[in-house]
Amino acid sequence: MNAEIERLKDPTWKKWGPYVSNRQWGNVREDYSPNGNAWEFTGHDTAESYTYRWAEEGIAGISDDKQLICLAPAFWNKKDKRIKERFFGLSNYQGNHGEDIKEIFYYLDNTPTHSYMKMVYKYPINEFPYDTLITENAKRGKTDTEFEIVDTGIFDRDEYFDIFIEYCKIDREDILLRITVCNRSQEAAPIVIMPTLWYRNNWKWGYNHYKPHLDENANGAIGIHHEKINLHYFYSRRQNVQRMFCENETNTSKLYHTPVTEGFFKDGINDYIISGSDTVNPEKKGTKAAFIVEETIEAGGCQVFDFRLSPHETQDAFADFDHYFATRKQEADEFYELVQKDIADEDEKNIQRQAFAGLLWNKQFYHYNISKWLKGDPNFEAPRDFSHFVRNTEWRHLHNKDIISMPDKWEYPWYATWDLAFHCVPFALIDPSFAKEQLVLLTKEWYMHPNGQLPAYEWNLSDVNPPVHAWSCFRVFKIDEKIHGKPDLLFLERVFQKLLLNFTWWVNRKDMHGKNIFGGGFLGLDNIGAFDRNMEMKSGEYLEQADGTSWMAMYALNMMRIAMELAQYYQVYEDMAIKFFEHYLYIAEAMENIGNEKQGLWNEEDGFFYDVLQLSDGESVSLRLRSIVGLIPLFAVEIIDHHILEKMPKFRERMDWILRNKKELANLVSHWEVEGEGQKHLMSILRRTRIKKVLKRMLDEKEFLSPYGIRAMSKVYEKTPFVFSTPESEYVVYYTPAESDSRMFGGNSNWRGPIWFPINFLIVESLQKFYFYYGDSIKVELPTGSGNEVDLNAVSEDLSKRLQNIFLRDENGNRAFNGTYEKFNKDPFFKDYIMFYEYFHGDNGRGVGASHQCGWTATVAKLIQPKV
Repeated sequence: MNAEIERLKDPTWKKWGPYVSNRQWGNVREDYSPNGNAWEFTGHDTAESYTYRWAEEGIAGISDDKQLICLAPAFWNKKDKRIKERFFGLSNYQGNHGEDIKEIFYYLDNTPTHSYMKMVYKYPINEFPYDTLITENAKRGKTDTEFEIVDTGIFDRDEYFDIFIEYCKIDREDILLRITVCNRSQEAAPIVIMPTLWYRNNWKWGYNHYKPHLDENANGAIGIHHEKINLHYFYSRRQNVQRMFCENETNTSKLYHTPVTEGFFKDGINDYIISGSDTVNPEKKGTKAAFIVEETIEAGGCQVFDFRLSPHETQDAFADFDHYFATRKQEADEFYELVQKDIADEDEKNIQRQAFAGLLWNKQFYHYNISKWLKGDPNFEAPRDFSHFVRNTEWRHLHNKDIISMPDKWEYPWYATWDLAFHCVPFALIDPSFAKEQLVLLTKEWYMHPNGQLPAYEWNLSDVNPPVHAWSCFRVFKIDEKIHGKPDLLFLERVFQKLLLNFTWWVNRKDMHGKNIFGGGFLGLDNIGAFDRNMEMKSGEYLEQADGTSWMAMYALNMMRIAMELAQYYQVYEDMAIKFFEHYLYIAEAMENIGNEKQGLWNEEDGFFYDVLQLSDGESVSLRLRSIVGLIPLFAVEIIDHHILEKMPKFRERMDWILRNKKELANLVSHWEVEGEGQKHLMSILRRTRIKKVLKRMLDEKEFLSPYGIRAMSKVYEKTPFVFSTPESEYVVYYTPAESDSRMFGGNSNWRGPIWFPINFLIVESLQKFYFYYGDSIKVELPTGSGNEVDLNAVSEDLSKRLQNIFLRDENGNRAFNGTYEKFNKDPFFKDYIMFYEYFHGDNGRGVGASHQCGWTATVAKLIQPKV
């Protein structure tokens, strides 16, 4: 049996993992300002001196699953103004496109139990260009590209260190750390290596008085003393290295210019290393400690630094170090050989394995207790001004303290509900148990609102994300069943019961007039519309959203399919399947027939779905802006095998009655009563004719079809923008294929043209479903106007390949996501490393937005995985 698969049977192997955030500053959790300005309350430049309330940050940091204690390496090139304890990036106000990390690192490997982990950080030998990055980005506007660290020229002459950081576990709580520093320059260069151990501060807030400590152990180790931690020693392989100690406490005199107080604060090691200040404890004890290892790395050379975090006191902590490292690396290879056994191409294997690595590295300890956060702690009250804006006041029940999959641990170090639904699909390929746990977690009473709403993200927990949780649950359920050979019905029942509450919340809160037309507002698509879709209009106008309504049609079908699956084992679920079947039909009817003019969301003239603006006088206006809003109806599709219906006599009886007696409903969906090949039944908003019309738009290279997937908005608006005029304002929308040209929602993402993986992934899977029903009986031009007619499976495979081509080497050896950076594409120390961006340029595939969005962009791992 594969060793990693065996370890996955024991949850205690996951007690330690890469659970430390890449950025804790600038988060809502740490915002105790009266005005809710999280970006200014904590920042990068104060982080070295400020003690966090809720969690910790570091470079390649690991911790236990309650984050009682953390371990992360720090570095100094002897030129920077501070030691490198955390990744640098711009705040939302500093970046011309919002918050933006300004570092280069890659996640290279990780196993589901974190028995072996590897990443590489590229640290400049010369002084880090902090000021240049800040000032140059400040000069740039929203229509300019971002100024990245590579643009400063600091890597031009290869004057940097490749710092490889690897962890492996001897046992559940016996952890090895190897840091390999390679000097890529032509001259020798000094570096200081500082693996740092510290406790998350749990003692200052007023709830308990227990304070653990670290001290100098006689055998050269750092001693660990905590009543709840089984690890007791931190060893360095190099002998007689210096050990420094301070406290994880805020340096108030430095930050707030208060009178100087005695003590050795969080920044003590930093200040001692940089300036020789008397800021470390001479008694060799504290709550933060580090080994200080100084070396000069020869030109082109590498040096290795080994450390061990262990429960055992031993005279030779490194006797079996090399053996265990080699063993765990081999076991990681064996695990992925099994996962990738049907993939032949080495480049595809490399991309998929790094996608999995990014998913696993982006796990994070997430702690947020809204009730405590709102009122403050006994020792530190929160100066909230409740007469003005305060975030999340209606979520006082929310108490999160778990390991959660993050979108990006620097740019988005907080969970987002619809992001996480996509994360779980590729996660299911390597660790279906974790995927299921994550999906269940967000439905727990201390997450889900009592009214049934799922929390969106910490900046506004009440915001509305597309309801894709049910889709993900069933998708993960099926992947898990395929891997383990049996269905996890308990999981499916648990999530279904909670999703009933969430579906009801949507019906009660987002169906404004009870007509089965939904206005979800933000819906995760940021700035895709002509105006803010959350905006309340002065004269009572409101938006009937094609995407909000389509998402709900999809949700109803997802719930119907889950109920049908459960009904195969428990007949009582037939009633729920009927309920969601009927609700789906009513949504489909509503999409056809809204407003006094009986205008639907479908525009026959254009062959496309549009949002409709309902005016206060009862009239309606179709907002004929062609975007992915009009493609989302493709997702509301379900295929039912005939043998499933044979086990559901009540469902069949009710279905037949509706189709006989409510022709207005039966005629609105693809013909249920017409069976496809192999006794299958199709349910979809899109009938055969409409599928072909929508795909004619989608597969047009002048509109949606890019060499790298489907654009979020039609390219026709590049030269001729969409204009919508009201008596008060004129709204103009251009096709913008990369960075956002709008500050809407912070300006750090753009849905007006780029390629987004979650939407593309659902398009690919929906086309597969349509093909499963129609077979070769539907063919479309690919691309539109080419005369090349193919079936829908060929379209799906073509789109999947275009998406993969963002990462795969092309005929010139370049990877599209790297853009035009020659170093990234050709340099042997860069060219096979992959970054999984938030979204991609609509024309050339360049990576844009968050650079380590290894969550939903990691769905490329599922696209690469062959269907066998």
